[in-house]
Amino acid sequence: MASKMNQLFCSGLEVANFVVSSGLLKLSWAKILDCYGGFNLNELQNLGLSIKWKAYQQANINILVFTTSPICTKSHLQYSKQLVSSTAFKESFPVFEFLCNNGNSFSIHKAAIALFADHFHELLQLKAECGRNSNSLIVTGHSLGGSVASLFTLWLLESLDISLAKRPLCLTFGSPLVGDKGFQQAISQHPPWNSCFLHVAATSKDSIPRLFIAPHDLNSMDLDSKSDDYKPFGTFLLCCEDGCTWSDNPEAVSELLMAVETEDTGNEEWTINVYSRIIEQLESMIVRKGISQVNEPILNSLRAGTTLQIEAVRIRNEQLLIKKLEELEEICMFNKGKAFDPAKKLNVIKIKMAELEWYKKVAKANETGYYDCYKKQLSRRDRDIIKHKKFLTKYWKEVVAQNERKPQKQLVYLRSRWLYAGTTYRRMVEPLDIADYYRDGGSNYVTNGRSDHYIKLEQWLEADEKQSRFRIDTKKQNVDVILTDDSCFWAHVEEARQWCKTLKTADVGMISERLCLRQKLMEFEVYVMEQIKKYAVSSEIFLKGSSFMQWWKEYEMLIEPFHNSPLTDFIRNCKFQQYASGCLALS
Repeated sequence: MASKMNQLFCSGLEVANFVVSSGLLKLSWAKILDCYGGFNLNELQNLGLSIKWKAYQQANINILVFTTSPICTKSHLQYSKQLVSSTAFKESFPVFEFLCNNGNSFSIHKAAIALFADHFHELLQLKAECGRNSNSLIVTGHSLGGSVASLFTLWLLESLDISLAKRPLCLTFGSPLVGDKGFQQAISQHPPWNSCFLHVAATSKDSIPRLFIAPHDLNSMDLDSKSDDYKPFGTFLLCCEDGCTWSDNPEAVSELLMAVETEDTGNEEWTINVYSRIIEQLESMIVRKGISQVNEPILNSLRAGTTLQIEAVRIRNEQLLIKKLEELEEICMFNKGKAFDPAKKLNVIKIKMAELEWYKKVAKANETGYYDCYKKQLSRRDRDIIKHKKFLTKYWKEVVAQNERKPQKQLVYLRSRWLYAGTTYRRMVEPLDIADYYRDGGSNYVTNGRSDHYIKLEQWLEADEKQSRFRIDTKKQNVDVILTDDSCFWAHVEEARQWCKTLKTADVGMISERLCLRQKLMEFEVYVMEQIKKYAVSSEIFLKGSSFMQWWKEYEMLIEPFHNSPLTDFIRNCKFQQYASGCLALS
C-alpha cells in the first residue's frame, strides 16, 4: 500500500479509487475519531478554536491528524467567511509566498491561516520531523482541521523535490473551502500537486463544505467567478449513504455542492456519524463486489454522475444543473485541447534539432560554420532553417512561459527536467537569432535584442545545483563537436568587429574614444581566451570563413606589431589546430 502511494496519479479518479479500495479512507477517519476521543461535543462550543494534531504510525505509513478544539461546527464558521489576501500577510507571514509567481496573488480563509500562524513554530518543528521520516505520509483532518491539513500539506510540498521524494497525500473530511480562485489556480495548474488532495464531503448531510460558496443563478452563462469567491481545488469525493462520485473540476464541484439540499439538524455528533456510516458502506461494497464503488468521473460520464447524485440526495433545479454541467464539460474539453503539452511535441522537436545538427555539419565542411552560413542566407538550405528555428523558438517560449507560472519549488523540478534539452536548444538556436539581429543592422544584442526566454533558460542552468558539469578533459575529447557554452558568443564577436570598424575610421584626435575602444577589444581578447582555456568554445570559430577569424584579421591590422597576448600567441602560432583535436595543453 505504501509503495502504491508513491506513484504519480494521473487523475482524481485514480486517487479516489486507490484511497477507497486500499482502506486508507477508513484508516484516516478512524484516527480522526481517535483524536476527537477526549472531547465532549456538547461542551465548549462558544469558546475560541485552537488547533491540535497527533501523529500515528501504521506499518510503514505515518498518519498526521489535524483537528480543532472544540470541534469546529457550522456555528463557528458561518460568520467567519472572510478571506485574507497574500499581499496582506506577505511581510508578517510569508510562508505561502511560494505560490506567487509573476506577481500573482491569492487569498486564504482568514480563520484557517490564523490558526496556522498561531502555531507556526510548533508546525515548523513538525515539518522538520516529517522531512526526516522516510515513511509514506497521510495528512488528514476534519472541518477546519482539514483546512489546516491542506495548508500544512502545501507547505510540505513546497520543500520537496517531487522527482526524488515521496509525496504526502492529504485527505480531508467535511472541510470548508480554503481559498479563492488565485489560490486554486496556483495549485491546480500543476497536476502533481493537485493530485495530492482528496476532499470527502457528505453532500446532503454536511453543510460546511458548501458554506463559503457564493450563491448564483444556474441560468447564467457567465462561468467566471468574482475574485473574492472561494474555489475548490484537488479532487472531491462527493458522498451520500447510497454511493459516491468524484470530480476534480472546480466549477463542477461548486455547482454540485450548491445544488444539493443539505439537511441542517444542528447536531454535529450526528454529522460526524454520517461520515462513519458512509465509509463503512463504501468498505462493504468493496468487500461484496471486489471493486471500488467510486463512479466514473462526472465530466466523462456526465449524466450518469449527475443521475447518481439526484437519486442519492435531493437536488434543486435538476435540468438546469445538467445543462450547466454539460456546458462546463464542453469548456473543460476545449481548454484541454488548447493546453500546451510540451511532451506531445518532443518527437517533432528532436527532428527539428536533428535538422539543425545536419546543417551545422554541412556548414563546417564548407569551412564557414553554421552561424555565418545562416547569416549570409546564400542558399535555399539556409532559408529552410528559418522555419525550423521559428518552430523551436515558439515551442521553447511556451515551455518557459508555462513553467514560470508554476509554484516556485515545482519550477525548480521543471528546470531540472528540461535543463539539458533547453540548454542545447539555446546554444544551437540563439546564434541564429544573433545572426538575424546583426544582419538587420542591430547593435548591442545582449542588452537590446535578447529574448527573455533565452535569459530564463540560462538562469535555470546557473541556478541548478545538481547540474552535471563536464570536466575539462571530457570537453577536450569532444571540442570538435560541442556547441559553444556562451550562446551570446557571436554577439560579442559582432560587437568586437564594430569596435574595430569604429577604431579604424575614428579621427586621430579622438584620443579618449580610441583608448576606450582599444580597452574593450583587449577585454574581448581576455574573454575569448578564458573560453578557450575552459574548452567552452566550438572549434568552428576558427574556420577560415567564420566571423571570428574575420574579426582577427581586422584586429591584427589595428594592433602594433609588438603587441603580445595569450590570444595573439594562440592564433599566430596556429595553436587552434591542436585545440580542435583536443591535443593542446592549456594552462
